[in-house]
Amino acid sequence: VQLQASGGGLVQAGGSLRLSCAASGRTFSSYVMGWFRQAPGKEREFVAGISRNGDSTSYLDSLLGRFTIARVNAKNTVYLQMNSLKPEDTAVYYCAASAEVKKGYAYWGQGTLVTVSS
Repeated sequence: VQLQASGGGLVQAGGSLRLSCAASGRTFSSYVMGWFRQAPGKEREFVAGISRNGDSTSYLDSLLGRFTIARVNAKNTVYLQMNSLKPEDTAVYYCAASAEVKKGYAYWGQGTLVTVSS
């Protein structure tokens, strides 16, 4: 599967952005999908994940209530709605796909930059 993330940009603190990740192929619904981020000088961290049919989600604890992950399998797309953004949310955001839980996220998009100004 190939992944293309989009929707990043510059936003003021307190604002919102919605990231999208479009996947190629016909088997999108067979992948667990996730969003990760990497801030300058920091390691990449898990942001959110969603099950194959969208009925289960998980989040980095500190983002609960501000970020929402969703997917539309008919559109081969996963979204990350980000509200009440903070300067510390500034990072490159990556979407990723996992075909087998034991093997982790094996497929990655190119990343989209989110910059939150204070």
